[in-house]
Amino acid sequence: MKNAKNIIEECEYVIKWDSETLKGNWESIFGNSNPIHLEIGMGKGKFIHEMAKNNPNINFIGLEKYESVLVRAVEKVNNEPLPNLRLICGYAEGLGYIFNHEIDCIYLNFSDPWPKNRHARRRLTSPNFLDIYEDIFVDEIFGGEKRIIQKTDNLVLFASSLKNLNNHGYYFEELSLDLASTEIPNVETEYETKFKSQGVKINYLNAKKSN
Repeated sequence: MKNAKNIIEECEYVIKWDSETLKGNWESIFGNSNPIHLEIGMGKGKFIHEMAKNNPNINFIGLEKYESVLVRAVEKVNNEPLPNLRLICGYAEGLGYIFNHEIDCIYLNFSDPWPKNRHARRRLTSPNFLDIYEDIFVDEIFGGEKRIIQKTDNLVLFASSLKNLNNHGYYFEELSLDLASTEIPNVETEYETKFKSQGVKINYLNAKKSN
């Protein structure tokens, strides 16, 4: 999109990546102590925007590394601002620099599957990423849930996620190899709507870290 960078910079709901002002200060940014849910790789923002609209007592943050994609989410926020939604342009590898045990739930919707074994470390449910999440999740003693919710059409990624989450101390509250056939409440992403129209089955997990 033309002028994408300027559109992003001018949006008051886009938070600049600055560890000194963000880490440990998200309650001040939102102006309340409500739980914070994070979507990593939010794409064009349909999911996170609708989730924030439907759940005003939860704060939502959408992370997207590509400005060319993030600008589409900015358009949605500019058209319908929501006080409990913020957007960030950045990388999952750096989450520990901007959060200090402040996140209750992470959404991983149709993440890059990195299907080749040599790229397994890049998957967002690989052990190295799960270690990063430990440092941003709210501790259980403060009422944190440490919950990860994933949707993907890729069985290699899904199988890898099940193994890694289990090994990392998570248990699965909900699992499905065909989300559309269940009664699990669901807000669709742009990808998901496209896949459903093509008859692609969606894999789903809702995992919580054991105490």
